[in-house]
Amino acid sequence: MSSIGKRETLTVQLVKAIADRISTGQYSRGERLPTEQDMISEFNVSRTVVREAIANLKAKGLVHTQQGIGAFVLKDVPAAPFRIEEDNLELLEEIVSVMELRISIELEAAALAAVRRDEDDLARLKSSLDMMNETIERGESSVLADLEFHRAIASATKNRHFLSMFNYLGEVLIPRTRLQTHKMNDLPQRQYLERVNREHDQIYQAIRGQDVEGARAAMRLHLGSSRDRLRATASKAEKVS
Repeated sequence: MSSIGKRETLTVQLVKAIADRISTGQYSRGERLPTEQDMISEFNVSRTVVREAIANLKAKGLVHTQQGIGAFVLKDVPAAPFRIEEDNLELLEEIVSVMELRISIELEAAALAAVRRDEDDLARLKSSLDMMNETIERGESSVLADLEFHRAIASATKNRHFLSMFNYLGEVLIPRTRLQTHKMNDLPQRQYLERVNREHDQIYQAIRGQDVEGARAAMRLHLGSSRDRLRATASKAEKVS
C-alpha cells in the first residue's frame, strides 16, 4: 500500500499520481480506473478526496465517468508535452532532479561551445562574468548574470535547440532562486557567489582555449558539486522527517 504525503493537498497529489500513470501508460487509453475503494486503500485517502480527484481529472480532459460503472481514461488523451511543474520545485528532491537534467544538457553544451565559439561568444561570456562580479560587489542578487552566462554557453553551441531548451527552463535551472544555497555550503552569501563565479571563469577559460574535455570537466565540477550538496540536504531533511 502506498500513501500520499502532506506537502500538497491530498486531492492535488492524487490527481498528479493518476495523471502520471495515464501519461506513462500504466493506465491505458480507454481503461477503467481502479475503483474508489481500491484508490482509498492504495493511497490512504478518503472517499471525498478520491471523488474530488476524479472530478478534477475529468475537468482536465483525462477521464470520463459512467454512472454506476466508474471512471475511464479517455481514448483520445493527448500526449503530454515535456514541462517542469514549477510548483514542484518547492520540493528539494525535485530541484535535485532538475539539476540532474541540467548536468546532462550543459556538459555537452560546454563541449560544443568550446569547439564552435567565436569572438562574439567569448565577449558575451566575459561580459556576464564581469556583470556577476559587479552585482556581487554591490551586494545584489547575481541570478540574472548567472543565467546570462549559461545562456551564452547555450548560444555558443550554434545549436538552436540548446538555446531553446535553456530559455524554456529559465530560472528553474538556478536553485538559489528558490533556496538559500549559500547556507547549504556554510558560507556567507558573498563568498558563495564568488566561488560560483570562479567556477564560471574556469568554464570560460576552457571554452576560450577550445579545451573540449576541460570545458566538460569544469562544468561537471560546477554543477555536480551543487547537485551533491542539494542531495545531502535532501537526505538530512528526510532523516529529520
